[in-house]
Amino acid sequence: MQPRLLPLKNKSILVAGGAGFIGSHLVDALIGEQPRNLVIIDYIFKGQSNPDNLKEARRNFPSLKLYTTNLTDYNQTKKVLLKEKPEVVFDLATIPLPTSLIKPYWTSETMLKIILNLCELCRKGLFKTLIHLSSSEACGTAQYVPMDETHPLTVRTPYAACKAAGDLLVRSYYYTFGLDTAIVRPYNNYGPRQPIIGSYAAIIPRVIHRILHNQRPIIFGDGKQTSDYIYVKDTVKGIIAVYKNKTTRGKIINIARGQEISMNNLVRTISEIMEFKQKPIYKKSRVADVRRHFADTRLARQLLGFQAKIEIRQGLEETIAWYSKRKANLGNED
Repeated sequence: MQPRLLPLKNKSILVAGGAGFIGSHLVDALIGEQPRNLVIIDYIFKGQSNPDNLKEARRNFPSLKLYTTNLTDYNQTKKVLLKEKPEVVFDLATIPLPTSLIKPYWTSETMLKIILNLCELCRKGLFKTLIHLSSSEACGTAQYVPMDETHPLTVRTPYAACKAAGDLLVRSYYYTFGLDTAIVRPYNNYGPRQPIIGSYAAIIPRVIHRILHNQRPIIFGDGKQTSDYIYVKDTVKGIIAVYKNKTTRGKIINIARGQEISMNNLVRTISEIMEFKQKPIYKKSRVADVRRHFADTRLARQLLGFQAKIEIRQGLEETIAWYSKRKANLGNED
């Protein structure tokens, strides 16, 4: 028998990192759940968050509130929580992976302070439920496939190490203090609003950007490395499903399509959709690149009945259309 689902209707909800790529899509989806109060805390980190991502949300939920509070500041975060009294917090606050390669100490300190503050404030009763977003980066390159939730944490970057540490901290608070928590581990996300930043920018928006400017796509390494891509609107449905199902508490849940695609095939598909005939440029592989990502999605199917609906080509077509409409505002590649 399926457990009774927890409603979000008429709840007070806070989204940490809600002005970011995935966060803003989650905010849009949460509005459809008809919450009583919807609040965002986002420090608006350059290249990660953008208030423009919330334009649609503000139209659909005029009372939406955005606090540019630094979540590493325990007292300021506590002040917002005391004022808004959220029942559930979705934690998507993070620092981009590329920053951890330039400022590893600051990135690590920031990411760990954020999750520690939220765990501690939850422990002290300032909100009831914490849904924390992990990352497939916490697992590193696949040691076996498909990669289930118990896959070793073979991290390669400070960012990945912090994501792995965050998972361990959240679970420790669940086991030690009985916190109402669950961890979502999304795999490689793509879709509208994904930023284009620096040499470690996500491949999908970067390839689209280059083709829109009649430049050949760049592939780092031999292009045989794989990722498990999931369209962002599928991801946020999975996140909400994790909250609604109490059997997820204390668990890590993979949210992915459960299919892998090589970078060669990914770039080829984008080029076909955009009718771009030139071959990609191959460059030396990068230190942060993983060789293989391919998720085991059985647990999400068993517990949540969740399965990603949007196939890669459909998602790419929608993503390309979104960037194409904004070509004039994209600027030149970093």
